Amino acid sequence: MTDVAAFSFDKLVIFGVGLIGGSLARALRERADVGGERCVIGVGRSAASMQRALELGVIDASAALADDAALRDALKGADLVLLAAPVAQTQPLLERIAPFLDPSTIVTDAGSTKSDVVAAARAALGERIGQFVPGHPIAGRESSGVDAALPDLYVNRNVVLCALPENAPAPVERVAAMWRATGASVHAMSAAQHDRVFASVSHLPHVLSFALVEQILNSPDAALKFSFAAGGFRDFTRIAASSPEMWRDVCVANRAALLDELDAYTAVLARLRTAIEAGDGATLEAVFARSRSARSEWQERAASSQRASQQASQQPSPARSATDDASK
Repeated sequence: MTDVAAFSFDKLVIFGVGLIGGSLARALRERADVGGERCVIGVGRSAASMQRALELGVIDASAALADDAALRDALKGADLVLLAAPVAQTQPLLERIAPFLDPSTIVTDAGSTKSDVVAAARAALGERIGQFVPGHPIAGRESSGVDAALPDLYVNRNVVLCALPENAPAPVERVAAMWRATGASVHAMSAAQHDRVFASVSHLPHVLSFALVEQILNSPDAALKFSFAAGGFRDFTRIAASSPEMWRDVCVANRAALLDELDAYTAVLARLRTAIEAGDGATLEAVFARSRSARSEWQERAASSQRASQQASQQPSPARSATDDASK
């Protein structure tokens, strides 16, 4: 369900104020029904990106990751910390912030893989692992960076939480309430199940999208082919505009599950190739018809679920007015 549970916070610290982190900040800051002081602090390596987030009003203040004093002040008294950086940075980030974390601070993440993130968190936090609640908001755009952040990015989207045995119920529910406050629906999975599912429906499609562009790019008449590319190419390759750094890390981190999916996909391609070579139109049509039917059913289920969520949820709260923001 997408019920917006009562949620309040005084201080949220976001490591990586790009599309994902910036959209969370905007969603929580712009909803009138989110309580507390609602101070959002961004932490990053790039002074320019932090300055841009400040200019856009996405964050209230920033801190440099390399500055001990600034990092200590940023994390002091924080209710929640979100790691919205590439998954390969999880362990070094957690090791960096661990000395400055209050015992009551809850840390979560937005990584697209979970088994590796959990292992990194265990290595970095040790006995304090109970403070970490692994998460993955299933939302995004082909654009990245804080300029792409949207306050409604998570409305009617899914968020997966992979609670750990060491997590007490309260921190998990606190993170769930945060995401529900953005309009998202929260679901539970194990880290292993998460990685198997998303290798199939997210990671593999990204690899295929990048691969098609790479294939055409390396052909002798690439310029001619690109000049005639239209709707089908645009739709198939939309996600090839995603962050190369992020998807490099995802592929490496989830390689076991992703290789299984690549092997299964290669087997389907081999069947289709055999049918094409043999001129076996009946086999091709049967595969295409099953695929079209399955996709139509998926699309209708998704639409029905979204309609049900919209009916069950409360009316969206009005955004905070410009006057409210200006008075701060």
